[in-house]
Amino acid sequence: MDMSTLGTGAVPVNYITPSGHQALQDELYQLVHKARPEVVQVVNWAAGNGDRSENGDYIYGKRRSREIHRRSRCLTKRMEAAQVVDPQAREATDQVFFSATVDLVRGNGREQTVCIVGTDEIDTARNKISWVSPLARCLMKAREGDEVVLHGPDGAEYIDIVAVRYVRID
Repeated sequence: MDMSTLGTGAVPVNYITPSGHQALQDELYQLVHKARPEVVQVVNWAAGNGDRSENGDYIYGKRRSREIHRRSRCLTKRMEAAQVVDPQAREATDQVFFSATVDLVRGNGREQTVCIVGTDEIDTARNKISWVSPLARCLMKAREGDEVVLHGPDGAEYIDIVAVRYVRID
């Protein structure tokens, strides 16, 4: 993984899993081919109704159109910077890198499984954490059986790495 572009002013690489990349593509398609045409139709209809300054459909439609354009532009840029990392294509290793699924035991004895994903894929309810999060950063490059230290606002937490797998992340 080339992280040399971070902090240099260059556009940083957007590491992402295949399913995360597909989700961005799906969202962009939905915005461009479904949401935008619907909004354009409503705005055209509302514009034909006369005074636009007090026409709620027109005002809301124009605002929604700008939101769709802004989000589409953002998604396009994120995909242009994307470097898709397929966990299933990675060589077998017990070391933690991007796209790893890690079984761990927290300092309080609680067992947890986390998937290390891109910033566009974060879903804490499904234990998907960003590769730049404090937990992921302390896990990076550690191996099965290692103990790592997570420094947080409440002090240091010792975490045992039980298993490292590279499997499909949905």
